[in-house]
Amino acid sequence: MADEIPDECSANYEQFRDILSAVLIEKISTPSTKSKPKRRSRKSTNPKAASPTSTSPSPETDTDDLSDFVSYIAATTFLSLPPDLQTLTYRAWSDSVSLQARYTPLPLSASAVSSILQSLDPSIPDSLAAYGITSPPGSLGGLTTAEFFGPVLSGYVGALTAPPPPPSSTRGKVAGCEICGRDWINLSYHHLIPRMVHAKVVKRGWHRPEDLQNVAWLCGACHRFVHRFAGHEELAREYFTVERLLGAEKVQRFAEWAGGLRWKGK
Repeated sequence: MADEIPDECSANYEQFRDILSAVLIEKISTPSTKSKPKRRSRKSTNPKAASPTSTSPSPETDTDDLSDFVSYIAATTFLSLPPDLQTLTYRAWSDSVSLQARYTPLPLSASAVSSILQSLDPSIPDSLAAYGITSPPGSLGGLTTAEFFGPVLSGYVGALTAPPPPPSSTRGKVAGCEICGRDWINLSYHHLIPRMVHAKVVKRGWHRPEDLQNVAWLCGACHRFVHRFAGHEELAREYFTVERLLGAEKVQRFAEWAGGLRWKGK
């Protein structure tokens, strides 16, 4: 399916896939009582046929299977998006009042997401339910397909419509994600001392003002993991360097697992 992504949409597709993968990995790696699918044959190209077992998804989920699944969900969903979302850019957004009206406010509501995904292939909700990520279509309770895709689409629109960031003096110094090491995936900066507690850490003498802008360059999956791993104050007091983060056993395990994920080529 990824072979059908038009060349002019390639960069946006990769952005969408990276955001979707981060959200999906968060759901799969969070302990739950839901089911996960059996390992499917490597010859299969459609992950939707997986059969659930009684074991809950975990970071030990086979990385090849998960990479296939992410690529399938991302490509199929991206191709169902309205054309103006597939080709969205900051310039197009800035010049179009109708685009801004259509895709705001962020985060997008469940009804807005449902409207955007009205052409979604029915196999996608079925596949997400088979993996225990969402509730089966038509069932009551649990996470709906629209609720799952809410943060994905909101993150995608937000990333593409944000003003270009100022040049960073640190981005060029890193070859890849500073936790998992992947060097082919989009990175964003993580404030090692979270911005929400900047005033507090200076007032209490935990850090000097000149240390507040120290950042780590992380992929989406590792960025989300770090914020689930510890709260803002704990990150500021205990994990304010990459070395301290990598010294934690949970971070090491996640880094080893995430580092093995690879997406299928376009």
